[in-house]
Amino acid sequence: MAMKKSILASAIFLLVLAPATVGIPTLAAEGLPELGDTSQSDLSPQMEKRIGEEAMNDIRLHEPSYLDDAEIAGYLNRLVARLAANLDGPSQYFEVFPLKDATLNAFAMPGGYIGVHSGLILAAQSESELAGVLSHEISHVTQHHLARSIAPQKQGQMASLLAFAVGLLAARSRPDLAQGAIVGAQAAYVQSQLSYSRDFEREADRIGIQLLEKSGFDISGMASFFERLEQGSRIHESNAPGYLRTHPLTTERIADMSNRIQGRPYRQVRDSLDFQLVKAKLRAEEGAPQDAVTAFSTMLSEKKYIQEAVVHYGLARAYLRAGKLREAQEAVQTSKRLKLVSPMVESLQADIQEKQGRLDLAAQTLQTARKTYPSDRALTYQSCEVNLKMGLPGETIRLASEELQNYTTDDRLYLFLARAYAASGQQFRQHRAQAEAYVRQGRLSEAIEQLGFAQKAPDGDFYEHSQVDARVRDLKAQFESRKKEMRQ
Repeated sequence: MAMKKSILASAIFLLVLAPATVGIPTLAAEGLPELGDTSQSDLSPQMEKRIGEEAMNDIRLHEPSYLDDAEIAGYLNRLVARLAANLDGPSQYFEVFPLKDATLNAFAMPGGYIGVHSGLILAAQSESELAGVLSHEISHVTQHHLARSIAPQKQGQMASLLAFAVGLLAARSRPDLAQGAIVGAQAAYVQSQLSYSRDFEREADRIGIQLLEKSGFDISGMASFFERLEQGSRIHESNAPGYLRTHPLTTERIADMSNRIQGRPYRQVRDSLDFQLVKAKLRAEEGAPQDAVTAFSTMLSEKKYIQEAVVHYGLARAYLRAGKLREAQEAVQTSKRLKLVSPMVESLQADIQEKQGRLDLAAQTLQTARKTYPSDRALTYQSCEVNLKMGLPGETIRLASEELQNYTTDDRLYLFLARAYAASGQQFRQHRAQAEAYVRQGRLSEAIEQLGFAQKAPDGDFYEHSQVDARVRDLKAQFESRKKEMRQ
């Protein structure tokens, strides 16, 4: 799907302001070519983070392929956290988000945001392969390759630089649309710069391999995945994967990766259950529902699986999507009898019960699951939704408020609070919670507007109104400061 113009207009306008930043830790890049001093920058780390946040917020709001799935995003972020824990130096913020797109692609943005297409997840034959791609993207972030792709001589020419940056993000997310994004602004020059340079790619390969090894993955997974991409592009040269168009792959790169892997001890790494379940969930959402049912049924009849219980989980999801609730219930129960234990299984069980109209049973399933998996926010979100459907806003308020003590930046929890307060007739708190959700989405003007509604609400005591008055002053100062920074 095409990325909407609003993203290119706002997110990319910010990206053009993003040269390399200060203080991002990296792994030692042994034997790398000299690519310039990444510590020299006119921007603070906070500014780079803000640029990424603005782009990410626009994607959440306007990108049609954005996949708002807490389970899949949670898995990807846990995987990246495992990798990032082995970076040298202070911790680096990363946020990974999935896109429902069958093409094989992944891309990095300033501030540690990494997009991953569902097609790439499904194409990975092992978790180490997926981790290899993510470690490569992490390395692009820590080495500031996107910012450094912008030629220094272009930084004083805003019109050309704007078009250049539009092409950069278009190339990262949808390479097939990149040319259209840069028409009219030195297109030939810009198009030649859309891909990472060979030196940048080799740097990301080498740092990524080190990161994979330190994180306990099979380092051959990175090379094997890229080799399959390269072989596939030979067969279908006119339809090369998008990843290869923005991450140019050469025989030299593959040989370099293979040489670095040779001589290292072989490590057999078992795929995590989460990896298998996420792939099964994505497969269940592909194509027509009945086709997905047939695909999983065929796997079972032909015994083509690594873990039978995971296939029953996928089959249950496919049946649910097809509206065959009895069959879905039978399939999920079979997966449980086969000892499949995961919060994703309990979430699916509750989904089926909800579709059956048994909200009380779904709520009970989720309550039990949250005791077993207290840190799983996907279960919390689902519980809040079920409570609201049951007409129990007080339960949602209690649960969301408790979770916000640990996850203060979670905009989704504030949105649940706003809905629950609205359902219980608490206008002041509804607008205040909605404002805090907007703040965490980077939408300061809308947050200020919501607080204005709160100030006019008939409820809320003197102390609460005083807090809102102070919050409005703070947000207006932030908003003016941001506008001033963008004008510089």
